[in-house]
Amino acid sequence: MLKKGLSLISLLVAILGLLPLSMAAQQVDRTVLPIPEPQPPAITELDARNAKAPPRFEVKAPKDAPNVVIVLLDDIGFGQPSAFGGPARMPTFDKLAAGGLRYNGFHTTALCSPTRMALLTGRNHHVTNTGAIMELATAFPGNTGIRPQSVAPLAEMLRLNGYSTAAFGKYHETPAWEVSVSGPFDRWPTHSGFDKFYGFIGGETNQWAPAIFDGTVRVEHPPDPDYHFTVDMTNQAVAWMQAQHSLTPDKPFFVYFATGALHAPHHVPKSYIERYKGEFDEGWDVLREKTFARQKQMGVIPQNAELTRRPKEIPSWDSQTPEQKKLEARQMETFAGFAEHTDEQIGRLVDALQEMGEMDNTLFIYIAGDNGASAEGGPEGAYNEIMALNGIISDAKINMPHLDAWGDPSTFPHYAIGWAWGGDTPFQWTKQIASHYGGTTNGMVIHWPAHIKAKGEVRSQFTYVTDIAPTVMEAAGLPFPKSVNGTVQLPFDGTSMIYTFDNANAKETHTTQYFEMFGNRGIYHDGWVACTRHSIPWLDAPNPPLSQDVWELYHVADDFSEARDLAAQNPAKLKELQALFMKEAEKNHVLPIDDRRFERFVPAMAGRPDLMAGRSSLTVYPGMVGMTENAFINVKNRPYTITAPVELPDANTNGVIIAQAGAFGGWTLYMKDGKVHHEYNYFGVERTNIVGPAPLSAGKHEIKYEFIPDAPKPGAGGRSVLYIDGQQVAEGHIPKTQPFIFSGDEGADVGMDGETAVSNDYKQGDNKFTGKILKITINTKPSGLSAADQKAVEDAEDEAAAIVD
Repeated sequence: MLKKGLSLISLLVAILGLLPLSMAAQQVDRTVLPIPEPQPPAITELDARNAKAPPRFEVKAPKDAPNVVIVLLDDIGFGQPSAFGGPARMPTFDKLAAGGLRYNGFHTTALCSPTRMALLTGRNHHVTNTGAIMELATAFPGNTGIRPQSVAPLAEMLRLNGYSTAAFGKYHETPAWEVSVSGPFDRWPTHSGFDKFYGFIGGETNQWAPAIFDGTVRVEHPPDPDYHFTVDMTNQAVAWMQAQHSLTPDKPFFVYFATGALHAPHHVPKSYIERYKGEFDEGWDVLREKTFARQKQMGVIPQNAELTRRPKEIPSWDSQTPEQKKLEARQMETFAGFAEHTDEQIGRLVDALQEMGEMDNTLFIYIAGDNGASAEGGPEGAYNEIMALNGIISDAKINMPHLDAWGDPSTFPHYAIGWAWGGDTPFQWTKQIASHYGGTTNGMVIHWPAHIKAKGEVRSQFTYVTDIAPTVMEAAGLPFPKSVNGTVQLPFDGTSMIYTFDNANAKETHTTQYFEMFGNRGIYHDGWVACTRHSIPWLDAPNPPLSQDVWELYHVADDFSEARDLAAQNPAKLKELQALFMKEAEKNHVLPIDDRRFERFVPAMAGRPDLMAGRSSLTVYPGMVGMTENAFINVKNRPYTITAPVELPDANTNGVIIAQAGAFGGWTLYMKDGKVHHEYNYFGVERTNIVGPAPLSAGKHEIKYEFIPDAPKPGAGGRSVLYIDGQQVAEGHIPKTQPFIFSGDEGADVGMDGETAVSNDYKQGDNKFTGKILKITINTKPSGLSAADQKAVEDAEDEAAAIVD
């Protein structure tokens, strides 16, 4: 039975001369994309009855080209999934591994955006200008955040070769300053090779209340009290695949299924958390020992591998208090439940492919993690991980009140660094630390029954995330395109992994690979690794000069886990590899190395474009919602006013006038029962609410809010003042403010407060303003300040600039 290319009926009709043969039956050059349309022949016959039509030009994929499904989980370490000896039970991953191949030498970049860009293009992350996450782009080549035209994505190559293409879930590859209704949309998913996109654009999202885009349009999630984003994106993906198969069964499809899980916030139904109750009471030190033993028993690591020691920067389980242990055990129960829940949704993808009869010829690549497990939750974890992103360490006093609710919609949680280290067993270190395998090694399974005959075997060749695109192209029978959309293409940096499918002992083809993230750097070459850990994600401390970093040397061909440092024994080899790193760094635009973290959140300091650059005033209008933090005027660490002329229908007006972010940090100006309120929500931990004394009458009014910082440093508190029709009606004091970021996903909304609610005074999904808003102006250089206030403002701005410089 012909499943791809021409159907039997079409072929017979074509033979009879009644239907022109498609391009699939012609010899075509696929090295230039789009494939050029042939010039039609000159026809001199007057009557169509006496003429024969030329072959129809139609781009089709090669005969029997497989469907391609790439699943990418977020922030899960090598030693966490059950398929690689971990404690999180993931039966779909296990099933695919049993029917396919496990790769225990697969590596990522150590951070999300860079890994994803490398995966989707087949080029090194600095070549794609993604040296770090999109929100930390700088002015230097290798870090600009702008994918070059010479780096066409895999999805575009497949689409132009006759594939249907779709992306679901997390897409963290669009420059932050381009995420607005003004675009440009060149680097959005639907302009990067994907016909369909349903998901979120930033680095993370609230699984219970996500900020979703359908294509380039913001949409609200379905009104389901049991809503969860991973379930929603799976529903969307299954429906899309079924529609493709129904309408165009002979056309292969490419699905990029990138979950927001298991990135914080760790959100999962409580029933999944309860499945792991008590399983982590022994702590992360014991977890590593048990995981390590299972890994050897399963054969996913060599028998001579050694379990690396705990770094001094990571606390032992025994050093934790009983209260800390109780909280931290719950954190890991939540994470494991989150993993199982996520894998269950991927199982629905597999079930759908099987029901359609497409699983046999589907190249299914399941990657457990875009980097090592995340230690961004701090030493004790965080009830609200946005605090950690602001450099604020949570402790038991903040976390313990949320113990029983951990993982539900009232929390935005992350686990303690010890669990991340435990999750990267048997390696050292964690996410962001690109120098060591704990930050870069992720378990991967490849399943393709039509072409992979081995079942349940392990492959140990060094492989890297840039190898995915070349593997897919070879599997589809497609050549690398010399030119795409008129631009000559830079070659793939990766190599196809198909050579490993039938031969466990095949000589590896990816023999050299550099690593770099925030100064943590290393080089792999022919079984050796030279590396240096320069910085630690959770420590807000000055880094040493790059020139003084201490390098380590590992012979990973014999030392799987990087347990034996040979730098002192083999200085010549170390020097050789250090020189090779510099050569690769120069070639791939890694230099100059930038080890800044929080400072790069400030566009002026980082040197990247800023939608609000040079502007001290922004006027917005009703209907403008979901404005991301990078596309909205910055009101952090500076004075500002909000002025809103409104028309009220009566003296009982309700709803939000303007709000930024949500329940886990932000601010809102709203009305309740006719009274005007302003609330500042400090990470959901402290709230400052000021309110006018009386309901406003029907008719026109001018509502104005003013904030004046009272200390010259980021995160300082300040005066909070409310005016109605030019008269001050309320004043309060905000003790402290969020210094660097409000939210990773929630934006600013006019006339409502989307996703989660900043204030408990109104409900999520039911807070639209019942009056009329004419416009709203936010001004960060307000006039009319007293001389003392103006001096305080100038001092605060100067000091803030000095701190982040």
